[in-house]
Amino acid sequence: MIDASFLSELKRFYLVINKKIVSSFSGNRRSTAVGQGLLINDYRPYVLGDDYRRIDWKIYARTDTFFIKNYEEERDLTVRCIIDSSKSMDFKTTEHTKFEYAAMLAVGIAYISGRNNEKFNLSLVAEDTKSFRSKRTSKEVFNFIDYLNNAKCKGIIKFERELRKYQTTITSRSLLVIMSDFLFDLDEIKNTLHIFRNHELIVIQILDRYETTFDVHGSLLLQDQETYKKREIFFTDKKRDEYRHNYTNILSL
Repeated sequence: MIDASFLSELKRFYLVINKKIVSSFSGNRRSTAVGQGLLINDYRPYVLGDDYRRIDWKIYARTDTFFIKNYEEERDLTVRCIIDSSKSMDFKTTEHTKFEYAAMLAVGIAYISGRNNEKFNLSLVAEDTKSFRSKRTSKEVFNFIDYLNNAKCKGIIKFERELRKYQTTITSRSLLVIMSDFLFDLDEIKNTLHIFRNHELIVIQILDRYETTFDVHGSLLLQDQETYKKREIFFTDKKRDEYRHNYTNILSL
């Protein structure tokens, strides 16, 4: 279960975005487009039909000429969290499952987004994709908590197929945060992440501590948590080192 008590620790944090965002909404992000905002970009002579409220009367007092203020338009950023909700994310050897850790990160990001007056979109991806959109308020985060606490991890993730479908629904540049254990084909991961090259992208791998160390020896009967297939294998030190090497390759993507 997700506890909202940690949200009070996030008040001093904010989302950092490096790319300029272009959108038709008004939010807290700055762009170089001219429009309504708080920061003056430059001035130009007044022409008939301009909004007289944008006249700089101080300049008029000095020059006896009307000049219009051009503002930097403040544009919105859509923050999109995509969480792997396949059955493998239900694994745990500690207090929380991998999905619960990812969910808590998503709730934190939703809270910060609300405080920044940014739009937030949450999607759970497995064999299909389910999305949940919020209003622009930090209080909406509690609806996300209820939604995530009732979510169930099941099935096998169709990562590339579902994210390619998801990409077609994005109509403006966004900050995307993708959270998964990423325990599937490396080429599929690379091919999929490439389609979001026009967006700001953050990838977070969520793993249980047991999966990172895999400190096992001898004969084992392993069961796939998604397909339930079983496989008997004898683990030598060499095989364990190979596992850790492959795990490191995923981290270095």
